[in-house]
Amino acid sequence: MPNATTTLPEPGHGYPSLHDLQSPLISPENKSTSPEKMGIDEMLQRYCGEFGRWQWRHFVLTSLAWALEALHTMVMIFADREPTWRCVEAWPGCTMGSGTDRGVCDLEPGSWEWTGGGHGSSTVTEWGLICGDKYKVGLVQALFFGGCAIGAGIFGHLSDSFLGRKGSLTVVCILNAVFGFLTGLSPNYYIYAALRLLTGFSTGGVGLCAFVLATEAIGPSKRGVAGMSTFYFFSTGIAVLSGIAYLFQSWRSLYIASSLPSLLFVLFVVPFLSESPRWYLVRGKTSDAMKVMHAIAKSNCRHIPQGADLVLDDERDADAKSEGQDREAVKGSLIDVLNSPVTRIRLVLAVAINFLCSVVYYGLSLNVVNLKTNLYVNVLLNAVAEMPAFMLTAILLDKFGRKPLAIGTLWFSGFFCLCGSVISSRGIWKTVRMFCGLLGIFGMGGTYNLLFIYTTELFPTVVRNAALGCATQAAQMGAILAPFVVVLGGALPFAVLAGCGIIGGVLAFYLPETLNRPFYDTMAGIKEGETA
Repeated sequence: MPNATTTLPEPGHGYPSLHDLQSPLISPENKSTSPEKMGIDEMLQRYCGEFGRWQWRHFVLTSLAWALEALHTMVMIFADREPTWRCVEAWPGCTMGSGTDRGVCDLEPGSWEWTGGGHGSSTVTEWGLICGDKYKVGLVQALFFGGCAIGAGIFGHLSDSFLGRKGSLTVVCILNAVFGFLTGLSPNYYIYAALRLLTGFSTGGVGLCAFVLATEAIGPSKRGVAGMSTFYFFSTGIAVLSGIAYLFQSWRSLYIASSLPSLLFVLFVVPFLSESPRWYLVRGKTSDAMKVMHAIAKSNCRHIPQGADLVLDDERDADAKSEGQDREAVKGSLIDVLNSPVTRIRLVLAVAINFLCSVVYYGLSLNVVNLKTNLYVNVLLNAVAEMPAFMLTAILLDKFGRKPLAIGTLWFSGFFCLCGSVISSRGIWKTVRMFCGLLGIFGMGGTYNLLFIYTTELFPTVVRNAALGCATQAAQMGAILAPFVVVLGGALPFAVLAGCGIIGGVLAFYLPETLNRPFYDTMAGIKEGETA
């Protein structure tokens, strides 16, 4: 008779184990969860942190490029300076004076000599850029700023398109280093002028690429103050330049020494920079954008939950897009800006205000050079004097908003320029007039700082750098015009600069306030946001 005892099969042979019987039929991991779609600003605020350790490091490293721009822009103050001169002993009919006196042009060759530097101390002494050829110094300056205007437009477009923010910043810094080195080897004035034009072309893209790259990964409530702090790096670059120029008093060695930091930046700083997640997103590289956002959250000791996904403004409610899938690139151009009534008027106003601001800023800065003080100390003090304006506007930015602050600083500068135009230049009043000019620079320095963050907030990501490039081009055109305003002499420069500041403040009335408003990514997004 067979054994009646039944033997149960071992677990794993088609029968559930005790652990299987105790487990839920549907595991939590398999529960269907709807993806959480949000924009970059919202993800920064909710999960990543608006200005944590990651943003702080990235902001500082990227903003170092502003110091490089200051070196390449202001080096002309020392390289193209006109030293003092003196009469040769025992030469009859020679009257002592300075290099700015007309008297040297009326003297016979050999009756005078330079005292503020030898033959190679500046381009003026090496190539005799005085008297009838003095205009060539101003021409080089105009060519440099003209190159800046061209470069700002081109690299503004390239950084919005295939090169990206980081790629464009890398290219312009490499070009700056190359052109700067070659400028120090210029065999004649014409090669020198051409190389300064090319240096301006690459320099024009440095500031706007660095600014956008540094601020696009910062949350909306911290972006304003952080963005305005970039100008501290520019002023610091000017201060450092005065020290470099003191050590390298030959204009050739000065150009080479002031170009070396650009090369060091590319080699030792750029590898540690990250591309903007906003650029990744609008180019359809959503997975790359999410990698950056996860890196930000991790560095800031935060966490992005599973299912959270980035979308553009006009895709926030689109269910057709699968989670984590890369999207088609969204493109934009200045044509789109001009075709939209919302952005068209913003672009026109931003261009006009940036132009007027630049005329005043550079016009007043050139007048400070005429103080006849120690050039190295003077440049250092000018750089330091701008910093309180940056700090004050940064403090008041989120309290009063962009628009009131822009109007206030423009009118502040315009008022003191107007005072300078009616004050006599004789006796003690000369000091009062100089003080008015310094207050004018103080106000316009704050405006110049504010306009960068204001302009970037006025336009969506797909065209942000292109629009900022146009505004920067307008500012460079103002810089070209400024020397011609200064040569008017007398009270006219102050009067013209006062008019520019006051008109700029009036135009700012027609701009919208952007305080605590989101960074729109697409043209459709900004249109929906403004009509909501």
